[in-house]
Amino acid sequence: MLQASRSSPLNLRARLAASIPSAGLWLLGALVWGAVMALSCLLAMWMLHWTPYAHRDQLLLLFLGGGMLGWLTAVPVTRFFSLNRPVETRFAAGFLFLSVGTVAFTAFLFAMQYRSFYAQWHAPFGTRIWAFQFVFTSASAIFQFSVLGLRLFLPFGLLFLVTASLLLARRNR
Repeated sequence: MLQASRSSPLNLRARLAASIPSAGLWLLGALVWGAVMALSCLLAMWMLHWTPYAHRDQLLLLFLGGGMLGWLTAVPVTRFFSLNRPVETRFAAGFLFLSVGTVAFTAFLFAMQYRSFYAQWHAPFGTRIWAFQFVFTSASAIFQFSVLGLRLFLPFGLLFLVTASLLLARRNR
């Protein structure tokens, strides 16, 4: 019984082949998802009466890039794990991987931008002190993003996420 539940190499190859999305879904979807995440950020700033005019365009580009990278990663992973599964499982996989991927890549881009600002005061590259500074500056940036940046995904990003997950669940049969 245990042997039957394991994936054979052929089954794994078939799953990997089936997880590759069409170029249109993958690339056009990334542009649309990135634009929708930037729109979510813009609408959330408007709702919060938060007007960082000096950094608005940079924030929108950050959310656009995070959304695009999140989509490019999440769609193949979603297709891999939800192949030949019920629609509820496909929806859950899309919701999970798209949300985690989008937030993770947006936080990563924020951390790299944050790190590039503070790099001018860091020790030379490759030293032990530099490694500590890199790790803790990145951790601080991710914490700051989780406190200040995650709310820019809500409430509209959640609505867009549910819609995209439903569309992916219908498409990934």
